[in-house]
Amino acid sequence: MSQDVLIAVQGIHKRYGRKRVLSGVDLNVREGQVVSLLGANGAGKSTLMRIVSGLSKPDRGEITLGGVSLNKAGHEIRRYIGLVTHAPLLYDNLSAWENLTFYARLYDIVEPEERIESVLKAVNLWTRRRDGVRTFSRGMTQRLAIARAILHNPPVLLLDEPDTGLDQGSAETLEQLIRSLGAANRAILLTTHNLERAIAWSDTVSVLSSGQITADLPTADLSAATLRRLVLETDGQRA
Repeated sequence: MSQDVLIAVQGIHKRYGRKRVLSGVDLNVREGQVVSLLGANGAGKSTLMRIVSGLSKPDRGEITLGGVSLNKAGHEIRRYIGLVTHAPLLYDNLSAWENLTFYARLYDIVEPEERIESVLKAVNLWTRRRDGVRTFSRGMTQRLAIARAILHNPPVLLLDEPDTGLDQGSAETLEQLIRSLGAANRAILLTTHNLERAIAWSDTVSVLSSGQITADLPTADLSAATLRRLVLETDGQRA
């Protein structure tokens, strides 16, 4: 695995009014690595993901993507990031192909047809490319959202609970996709409430509690029971 750090989170603090959400978060994700960010509801996972993506600013601390500080970067840094949130950011009245054509224009992709074909095949939606998104299942919509996020070939991919509402078959397809994307020299940071999936999908799990990363563990020899106990313990400390 490459040692290049593509996502560097250093000393991130964030408050909303009097509520302290993040209090000195440090986290690194390297090229070719998939990291699952875990924690109880309200632990600050989505807040941290928004800060890493540049959608929200921290009160203190620094985010560096590929060696470029978000504090100093312009809007062009967003081309470095692929983001999938709870909202798929797709147009229901358009087909899969039309959605990606629209986003290809936003990213100024020259001769986008070949790239669109490539990402649709990568997410196993090529045969449904002409179908309206309104006809897609939840799993298909999530896969198309990932196709949108990787269309411009960003080295950083942020997935905020991409498995929400998926059946087992769709989740398994998503797992294969995430693992293949991580192997393609990207840094992937994702959140999920499913501990079994966190272990299966990622190389490392990081537990967020009390506004800080309280555990950072490789998944190779990690059981779901051990991870569940760890998350529950840190949640109890947070409470």
